[in-house]
Amino acid sequence: MSRMKLDYPQLLETNNLLQINGDETYWLCVTRTVQESKLFPVPAYMLLSYAMAFYRYPSLLAKIERHMKAEEIGDRMRNMGIRCQAVAMWGLPCFYLLGREWMINMGVIRPQDAAEDVAYVLDFWKRFQLSWRRNHGHLTAAQAGHRAQILPERQLQVFHADLYDCAEGDELHEAAHTFVASASQYAFLIACESRISLHNHGPYNLGEKDGKKRELLVRDFMDLAECDLPWLDGVAADVPYNNLTVTMAVQDCHFNILDDWGSFESEPEFRSHHLCGVGLYTSDSLTDGYVPVGMGSAEELTATFRELNDRVKEATANLWKRFAGYSRDQMLDAGAMTYYGIIKDLAHVAGCYDPDDWMKVDERAERFRPLLNDEYSRDMLGTICVGAGPSHQFSEYTMMQHSDLPQKIYSPISCQQILRDGDYVPSVGDISAGVTYLDPKQDRYQTSAGVIGYEEYNRRARENTPPTCTEEFRFMDETWVKYNHDSEAVERLYKLQQNGSRNLQDKGAGLRRDDVEKLRKP
Repeated sequence: MSRMKLDYPQLLETNNLLQINGDETYWLCVTRTVQESKLFPVPAYMLLSYAMAFYRYPSLLAKIERHMKAEEIGDRMRNMGIRCQAVAMWGLPCFYLLGREWMINMGVIRPQDAAEDVAYVLDFWKRFQLSWRRNHGHLTAAQAGHRAQILPERQLQVFHADLYDCAEGDELHEAAHTFVASASQYAFLIACESRISLHNHGPYNLGEKDGKKRELLVRDFMDLAECDLPWLDGVAADVPYNNLTVTMAVQDCHFNILDDWGSFESEPEFRSHHLCGVGLYTSDSLTDGYVPVGMGSAEELTATFRELNDRVKEATANLWKRFAGYSRDQMLDAGAMTYYGIIKDLAHVAGCYDPDDWMKVDERAERFRPLLNDEYSRDMLGTICVGAGPSHQFSEYTMMQHSDLPQKIYSPISCQQILRDGDYVPSVGDISAGVTYLDPKQDRYQTSAGVIGYEEYNRRARENTPPTCTEEFRFMDETWVKYNHDSEAVERLYKLQQNGSRNLQDKGAGLRRDDVEKLRKP
């Protein structure tokens, strides 16, 4: 199956994208603690997920693009408030490339094999990234100085205007802080003791108030209810929202790093007393954007946080009980599907999601299960993530970014091998059958339209084009708005974004940040 035309410019670009991702992979991995758990076989399920990604991502991305191009999906996800998480940050290319690197080090493939797949996956990622990150023009958070400022002004104005002020000791502050803590713990367990189900982006500058500098951090919680993940069937039946976004205004605390894993560092360390404003929203591929949740008043929002906190705590207890009964193979499947399925929302947006594509282990990856004991998995994961394998070694004159070692994390594709020798295998081919030790996924998906089956979910997603994503508005980037802010088209665009805002309804374009601050109501 032909994925890409492999001419010289394409190979040069592919190797450049390999290098960009390799540099960031090393930095992310060496600045983190060990990736292990007392419950889940984390290194083992990560390796299995990488093999699944290597064998399936090329075909699944091609299937998605038969319905919607990568760059259009990026535009939609930015405008609709749909999770982008490590899809856009790191997971899409790097889970695939880590699987490739593992195969190279085992001698299963050569660096030139699956060359068309590699070029296509990275080209898809590049187009998606540049679209989703259009407002700051970088491929990665690393290129932006480890910042992730994704949203346009018109959405940030709504978040800013509708924040409810809070302070340590008051009811809203306590309710919000308690919910965020409980939801973070729940999301961590949902994702098999990983951070796949929660994400942060920003920071966004809210200016000063009462002499204190303020920033906005946006935290997304994903896959909270009955959704794609089979282990949440029944367990999360009482969780009413699959995705929740908490907007958090913070004072006297600067977020100096928001990286490609969605984690952050701040000066000083972010503590609860820094939280000075909060909002709550939901969104999915059926909404027109972020939908306010419990935002009618501060009292309503407080009650909503408390109710949601009770529900996620109950779901957490239920999920612990379910996982306690899982075998090692079931835990291995669940973790691998969590990691590998990190890009599944691309299929939801395109309206072509099939649980067999995402919730089963490809039979070619399944062959490696007998290798995945704790010791081998731990050592091999470390090898491929920090460049300790034979495939990673290069000339002694080489000095890798961050370490100065003679290594590359991801093996480049040889131009000679492709363009002159012709000695390569272009692709791994189409998707093979899948297997799983888990119970079959029930056809129940909690969405903004209620609980529906996946075919109905696909149909509604295909039929849904939010007004801000139509051809009239799709290409109105921040530069165009800057020079055409007084046009009728921009006025209509801003008013569309302001639908549902309690403080900016029909205010239109032309507002500055100070104007938005003055329009805020208790």
